[in-house]
Formats: sequence, C-alpha cells, structure tokens
Amino acid sequence: MKLDHTEEQQMIQAMAREFAETAIKPIAAEIDREARFPHETVKRMGELGLMGIAIPEKWGGSGADTVSYVVAVEEIAKACGSHAAIMSVNNSLYCDPVYTFGTDTQRERLLRPVASGHAHGCFALTEPQAGSDARNQHTLAVRDGDHYLLNGRKQFVTNGREASFALVFCQTDRAKAHHGITALVVEKGTKGFVVPKTEDKLGIRASDTAELVFEDCRVPAANRLGEEGMGFGIALAALDGGRVGIAAQAVGLAAGALERSLAYARERKSFGVAIGQHQMVQWMLADMATAVDGARLLTLRAAALKDAGRPCGTEAAMAKLFAAETAMRVTTDAIQVHGGYGFVKEYEVERYFRDAKITQIYEGTSQIQKLVIARAVLGGTP
Repeated sequence: MKLDHTEEQQMIQAMAREFAETAIKPIAAEIDREARFPHETVKRMGELGLMGIAIPEKWGGSGADTVSYVVAVEEIAKACGSHAAIMSVNNSLYCDPVYTFGTDTQRERLLRPVASGHAHGCFALTEPQAGSDARNQHTLAVRDGDHYLLNGRKQFVTNGREASFALVFCQTDRAKAHHGITALVVEKGTKGFVVPKTEDKLGIRASDTAELVFEDCRVPAANRLGEEGMGFGIALAALDGGRVGIAAQAVGLAAGALERSLAYARERKSFGVAIGQHQMVQWMLADMATAVDGARLLTLRAAALKDAGRPCGTEAAMAKLFAAETAMRVTTDAIQVHGGYGFVKEYEVERYFRDAKITQIYEGTSQIQKLVIARAVLGGTP
C-alpha cells in the first residue's frame, strides 16, 4: 500500500483541516449544546466540494477519490463529530449508491444537487424491527402504473429532517424476502412523506437523527435505483463504503481527543512537574497514539482498495471495528488524562467521548462487524 498521499490528497486534507480549525471548531461546543444543525458551515462545506468528494465533476462532485474523502472526514471529525456524520452520510450512503447504481438521468436529477452541496441526502434502511437484522424490512412499495405506493416507517435516519432526498429501502415482493427489497429515492415534499420526530441524542447532537413515515406516498418508478429486488445488494454496497467513512470519523474523534490530551499533559502540573513526565500518563498516551495510527492505516487500506475497484467489504469491516473501538477507548483515556477537568464541558474531551459511542453502533454495530470478518476468514462459514 502506498503510504504517501498524492499532491491532490494533501491539498484536500490541508483544506479540510484549515476549514475545520477556523470555521467548525469555534462553534462545535455551541451547536452540540443546542443540538442545532449547522446550516451555514455545512453550506460552506458544499461550496468547498466536501459533500461529494469522490463523485465526478460531471455530476456535481469534486472528482477526487476515496482516500481524499477519508483524510478530509478525519480532519472534520477532529473538530466536530456532528459535521463529520453529516458529511459521511451525504458522501457514502447517498451520493455513492446513486452514482453507482443510477442512470445518467437519475444522476442529473437526484445526485447533482446533493453532490454539489445544494441539497442533502439521507439513507433510510433501519426500521423499528430491522436494525442489525436489515433484511427484515416491513416498509412496502406496491406498483401502481408508473408509480409506487409506499407505506412504512424508517427510524434513526441521519440527516433525515434536513435531507431533500431519501434513499429508501422497501419490500416490493414479500415472498422473495430480502431478494424482494427495492431501493427508491423519495423527494422531500412528496405527499404522504412526513418527518414526525427528531431524536434527542447522547452524541453527534448537531446532526439530526429522524423518523420518516410514508403513508400512501406516490413515488415515481423513475426514482427506482436498479431493478426491483436489487435493493438489498445496493444497501450492502453502500454500507461497505459507509463503514470506511465511519472509520475515518472514528479516527478523527480519537485523534482530536489525543491532541487535546497531549496539550493538557504538557501544561498540567502535579507533584511539581508536568503530568506528561509521569510514566503512567506517558504509557496511556503511547497506547492512544499507537491505536490511532493503527486505525488510520486500516482505514486508508480499505479506502485504497475501494479506489482500486477491488472488494473491500472485509477490510471496511475491520477498519470500522478497530477504529470505533479505538475511538471509544482513546476518548475514555482522554477523560482520564484530564482528570476532573475531563468530566466538565469546558475541556471538550467529554464531547469526543459522547460522539465516539455512536461509531460502535451505526452502519453496523461492532458485533456485526465481527460477524462479517469471521465469515470472511472462515471462508463463508456462519
């Protein structure tokens, strides 16, 4: 694997880092406290090309690659997990599948506004009874001429309230089980499509997590991605890329907490010396730094495989698993390094701790990642 970034990748990384430091970091604590969607900074992220990084310029994106995407997500997450979550869902779970499985007509109408940052997209797979068991879809779409009549309920949809386009997975043939799942893009404002609830969350509080309800919602058949029955495969492919994005988010959160811990260890004194001179603190920091680098390398490997057009499902699961567990462990240790100050909001590491937890849960829990990895290394054996 090539470890040095290209000049373009370095430029995107530097741009994302500067934007995160100057525009996002100053408001991160405030929008977390208020659970307020950061419209202005997200709009500027779109203008900078961060909302469709790996989508060709022809369709409104930046025309870069997946490695560029993950280094940019890491820099954004170092400043704010909420911004990184918004960016990740837009890129990985909406833009990528619409580009990969959509027609040129669909790309022009349903992708370009989102990849360019003029609108937002979301991914609606989870239902009350279908979380880790994503095959158990109850949302139903019945063909009615050149439309589908959509009925059902989706839960825990990141960007669901703010998105103009929702990629919705539904049953079109219950007799075929998961082979009867179909992917439809539903546009906000369509009659029968409502967002009745937004969750009050532990972390990533400035990104909205919503419930979507469809009641006799008429969706044009022209908004179907691929053929009927291809939906579950589309969802799995999107989640492979999504896990790379969440891994990058987790790396950024861990790296941000580590940076703050290093700065605190140099400044805070106990027993007459900086706490960074105490061996127990040094060992904690050494473990944190090593884990962050390991998670970053696993994430870059998965991204590089995706860019090469090679299978990356197992590697994406490994990256997501290790990075999420690293984020939780590193942010926990960051609070410990800060002592009592780590438990109060002024020093921010408690926000990193809260934001890190979701990386172990969404787009496949850590336990699901272990199942994916185990089946791969056992050669498909359950």
